[in-house]
Amino acid sequence: MQYRRLGKSNLQVSPLCLGTMMFGDQTGAAEAAAIVAHAREQGVNYLDTANVYTKGASEAMLGGLLQGQRHDWVLATKLGNRMSERPNEGHYSRSWMLREVEASLARLRTDHVDILYLHRDYEDMDLEEPLFALDALLRAGKIRYWGVSNFRAWRIAELAHGARRIGMPGPVVCQPYYNLLNRMPEVEILPACQHHGLGVTPYSPVARGVLTGKYLPGQAPDAASRAGRGDRRMGETEFREESLQIAQRLLQHAQERGVTLAQFATAWVLAHRGVSAVIAGPRTLAQWQDYLPALRYQVTSEDEALVDSLVAPGHPSTPGYTDPAYPLQARRA
Repeated sequence: MQYRRLGKSNLQVSPLCLGTMMFGDQTGAAEAAAIVAHAREQGVNYLDTANVYTKGASEAMLGGLLQGQRHDWVLATKLGNRMSERPNEGHYSRSWMLREVEASLARLRTDHVDILYLHRDYEDMDLEEPLFALDALLRAGKIRYWGVSNFRAWRIAELAHGARRIGMPGPVVCQPYYNLLNRMPEVEILPACQHHGLGVTPYSPVARGVLTGKYLPGQAPDAASRAGRGDRRMGETEFREESLQIAQRLLQHAQERGVTLAQFATAWVLAHRGVSAVIAGPRTLAQWQDYLPALRYQVTSEDEALVDSLVAPGHPSTPGYTDPAYPLQARRA
């Protein structure tokens, strides 16, 4: 395993990060144990979870699996999404952040996490309060580093400057949604991370399954698949005819290169000079094992040219597409 430095920190992480969103939901205890054991055998040392994943079940399952091997792992979790309908059990009040980190530590059965992410941005949120809460958590030893996920570039810059202003350590990692069907982070987010010294650990390199090639243009998805189950976020983002057609063209290309499309897509993300690691979120051991050959695939200039011809740098696969979770501000009040 060739480890990479995480941003400006001195932390070394494997280029493949095991994402555990499915743990405690579609992935049961035995399968989760097999996945974690296999990852550890292969030298993977980077784990990602969140409090909101199955409302704490992912953290709880992972906590049990890490007993006796906690220090073999760089363990990351996230907070910010709502955990209930109560008014103060989500977002970033100091009260909630301090309370929920304690809850996450209890579920994970550890006295600290290596990385705490702010899971998503809220445009009306004042950034100073969460910064002071993060500083308190750092000083108490509850977290070692912190980062952001799903934040716009200018907010990443604000956090970096705000941390410097109050004399606390700045963010060391960003977790954006970045893959070869969504190249929009190349415009602002990835340059901002490089400028401020953040490592980048993108999630969903296979575009929630579209970049496996299993979904065929013009055909209804299998009822057991994520698209077939009517996943809301997938329907809002990846499941578009243009993306399905691009996936089929790339599937043929990947097969000619002797790799799966998922491996090709993962290797493509890892080939970006600003990316430290990529998160692979398997449901089964077989899916996890299918990611690993991506670490050996060398992306060529021909590969890059083909992707550029299908999805222009800095753009999404669908012309004119805007993610409804990140709407543009209205021109007029």
